[in-house]
Amino acid sequence: MCKVRFLPLLALACAGLVNAGPPAANLAGDWTGTLGTGAEKLRLKLHITETFDGLFVGRLISIDQGNGEIPLGRVLVEGRSVAVEVPVIGASFKGELSPNASILTGKWTQDETQPLTFRRSGLAPAAAAKEADAPSLSDVPVDVELPAPLIPFHGADGQGHLIYELHISNISRNELRLKRMEVVGERGPVASFEGRELLEMLTLVGIDRDDPRRLGPGLRAIALLNVTLADGAVPASLRHRLIFAGATLDLAPVAVRTAKPIVIGPPLAGSDWLAMNGPGSRSDHRRALLAAGGHVVFPQRFATDWVQLKKTEHPGLETALQFDSRSMFSGDSKSNKSYKAYGAEVLAVADATVARSKDGIPENTPGEDSSADSTADDAELGNYLILDLGGGNYCLYAHLQPGTLRVKVGDRVKRGQSIGLLGNSGSSTGPHLHFQVMNGTSLLDPEGVPYLIDSFELLSGPSAGRKTDALPMENMLVKFGPG
Repeated sequence: MCKVRFLPLLALACAGLVNAGPPAANLAGDWTGTLGTGAEKLRLKLHITETFDGLFVGRLISIDQGNGEIPLGRVLVEGRSVAVEVPVIGASFKGELSPNASILTGKWTQDETQPLTFRRSGLAPAAAAKEADAPSLSDVPVDVELPAPLIPFHGADGQGHLIYELHISNISRNELRLKRMEVVGERGPVASFEGRELLEMLTLVGIDRDDPRRLGPGLRAIALLNVTLADGAVPASLRHRLIFAGATLDLAPVAVRTAKPIVIGPPLAGSDWLAMNGPGSRSDHRRALLAAGGHVVFPQRFATDWVQLKKTEHPGLETALQFDSRSMFSGDSKSNKSYKAYGAEVLAVADATVARSKDGIPENTPGEDSSADSTADDAELGNYLILDLGGGNYCLYAHLQPGTLRVKVGDRVKRGQSIGLLGNSGSSTGPHLHFQVMNGTSLLDPEGVPYLIDSFELLSGPSAGRKTDALPMENMLVKFGPG
């Protein structure tokens, strides 16, 4: 279960990439620096490598926060000037390389601006082999699977979407380099991914590598696709083309389902609810794969962590990257009661039956990474409820307050009925509601499925306004009903 993190300086995430402007000579390598002074010191490491096609990939490592790895965003280079974005934590660094490229001196900005100097901590690595070095292939020795059905849905951005995965396994003894991926409908191209975008949507299974497009012998890469459907037109089928260095693979057409996703009511009431880790390409939920019963599943494919912002914060908010944890609470940051979301009524999204529940799990202190003590398969959920919505659809409410569950297994509930209170239990570092729809009650092997909320107001972005039968996407700010 993904966590909403409220660390004072850095929020931890997975390894990521750098998107470069003109490549900087000798920028690749390891760099170390110390942020802050006295008791507030935080040691950081910047790891950057150059890919086979001239991109930079890398991560920021927070040494004093468990060596947490934080993805880098865009890097702009002009002469010796370097600008690095770290969008996951709303931070940036601007500095200048010394003439011998051994020191990077500048300023770190995250809520406030502080001086920060990075020093090269090792020799610059050799550049990766270029594309021309790759052998030509008569065929592509890969096994490709599309394990979950293609189910289109309408996003709150006003566009149609398909969110799904391709599993790409290299069954050869040589490394393969994936250069581009194309999605084609019966009327022509639908989407194309390469460079930075392709880097960002790939994850390797069981191995950490800066450039997941380099698929070594025996490795599996999972492509996390978010395909936008122009004008909401849904193709009857899709074909996928994988362009490797030296060969191209055209896959057989795959049918797109025509049935509309389940339509439900909102799980909460009131305004200023932020869809953290919501459906999208970068969400932590999107990468939360499980292996059960001999196959890989994505239960959290369409999950959202709902947090509530203070009413007056950031009226022009576009995404979650523009706020910090202070937008969520007033007073003591270590008290759950200080957070606006805490104690909110959690609502049944439909007339349904309670299929599964747990209560009695104590709450966590905000800001602390409280791992569940139990080894049970539901330990990370804390106090939770699962409702049977009918038609093979189930919804999960996780991290509820202990002692506030107002229903039990077997009870019938009505849409809009209060079924518990939002809390901070289980694998959670701050008050929020984890909500998802899935195709089973097991916590180990269901697939996450899309759903639509029948009515809400989108408060952020260019598509702001009243929405019907749509799904709030990653980092959107919304208002549910009254409040």
